Amino acid sequence: MQDFTVLDLLDLDLKEHNHLRLKCIAGRSGLSRKLSSAMISRPGLPLSGYFVDFNNASIQLFGAGEQSYLRLLEDKGELDNVDRILATSIPCCVFSGGARPSQSIVEMAERHAVAILVTDLSSSDFSRRAYSILDEVFARTETIHGVLVEVFGIGVLITGDAGVGKSETALELIGRGHRLISDDTVKLKSISDAYLVGSGENPMFAHHMELRGLGIINVANMYGVGAIREKKQVQLSVHLEKWIDGKDYDHIGDSLHSELLGVKIPRVEIPVKPGRNIPILIETAAMNERLKKQGFYSARDFDRGVMSWLESEATREMYYNTEIDEGPAR
Repeated sequence: MQDFTVLDLLDLDLKEHNHLRLKCIAGRSGLSRKLSSAMISRPGLPLSGYFVDFNNASIQLFGAGEQSYLRLLEDKGELDNVDRILATSIPCCVFSGGARPSQSIVEMAERHAVAILVTDLSSSDFSRRAYSILDEVFARTETIHGVLVEVFGIGVLITGDAGVGKSETALELIGRGHRLISDDTVKLKSISDAYLVGSGENPMFAHHMELRGLGIINVANMYGVGAIREKKQVQLSVHLEKWIDGKDYDHIGDSLHSELLGVKIPRVEIPVKPGRNIPILIETAAMNERLKKQGFYSARDFDRGVMSWLESEATREMYYNTEIDEGPAR
């Protein structure tokens, strides 16, 4: 990850439901400080003088409780602990609920070059939004060669050797009403080590496609903005490979997984040869994945059905092949 500063946090282009509504009111010389942690701390204990395990690498959030305590300390003229906090190279301070610190604290922040940010969000709303953003900022990343498309709401990562037809397959899916996230290279982020989010390595080129024999096309211009999106959770991996005679391909389709950045996602391997409609197979795989998320597993249901049938057949055969004991002859 490249260096991420307090100024970067202010300049993030966020959607309304994620917007942090931050403004810098003091300590502008500290906007270049780097954020090295996704943590947000509430400095209640340090304000009271307890600095054991104080995390000075995290954003310091002053909510209603901390603000009330600050007023009490100021009335008593006991702001030494505030000065101590600001002197520990913290990245910045955030005052929530539209509150602003006193002039004394502003002067301390200017002296220590610590940015003071204010937001009209409550401390809980700010924390929820900020954690979501910082988890993505500090997420582990990896760039892989492939195509990412959204098919029936499922993020499908298409991989395979060069020339196997990944871009052509994606173009056919776009023509069928699905959406492109990125062609050729996909930047993956592991969010909280729980799921993957994919986007274009370079946002300027993510929605362009290179097609052999045609050159480069702009998908948004040709198919409209409804045919693209910026990022998507990766929920299915589809690997295209040239048909290999004699290879035993999976007939059940419920056992393969890909592991990327420590996160496992379902994997489907589709052999490519003339006459196979790969886009329809990918659509079917995506619909099947949606059914799995709703608790319907076609492969498992089929397996249970076969086992039930075999057991019933065995039971009938056992019954009909067993001689009936009619007792002693009369």
